[in-house]
Amino acid sequence: MSEGVFVTGLVLAAGASRRLGRPKQLLPYGGRTLLDATLTMARSCGFDQLLVTLGGAATQVREVVDLSGCEPVDVPDYGTGCGSSIAHAMDAVDPRADAVVLLLGDQPGIDPEDVRRLRGPIGVCRYSGDELGHPFRFDREIFGDLRVLHGDKAVWKLLHSGRYAVNETPVDGPVPRDVDTDQDYQALLSGRPR
Repeated sequence: MSEGVFVTGLVLAAGASRRLGRPKQLLPYGGRTLLDATLTMARSCGFDQLLVTLGGAATQVREVVDLSGCEPVDVPDYGTGCGSSIAHAMDAVDPRADAVVLLLGDQPGIDPEDVRRLRGPIGVCRYSGDELGHPFRFDREIFGDLRVLHGDKAVWKLLHSGRYAVNETPVDGPVPRDVDTDQDYQALLSGRPR
């Protein structure tokens, strides 16, 4: 991703899509699926390694989504929140990795240039309107904490724990839309901001 620094991208796509009622990874988007669009964006970030977590609808995702250039990580307890996805994925992170960047599998509108500007120990985007949002970057010194995360908002708790310096990257515009409900999906399709 940048000279002398090995960065692993981690796309979180193991969720069960309970609020939506159908696998959001497979929603039609841009002539493909929502997860395809996110993985295309992630590939363009120039990561040295790209992982994608799978859980809910994993069999269908493997059949439909283009996972080329990605290393799938199965998350058997995917229903317990994204903390378990991150913890499982840390076992697959290349030992040479200096940092891990977390991306949401249902958030294709991230600009790869913003990803490349993130700096640790914890890097986070500060969007217009003074909102923090994904993607997040975690440097090697935080990997141990990532391995023991549990629950759905665990990464936010780590971010706000005060134990590590947080570097905010200013980003013009609102936090890119992610999809939790059908209303979110329709708004994404229509291009409506958050």
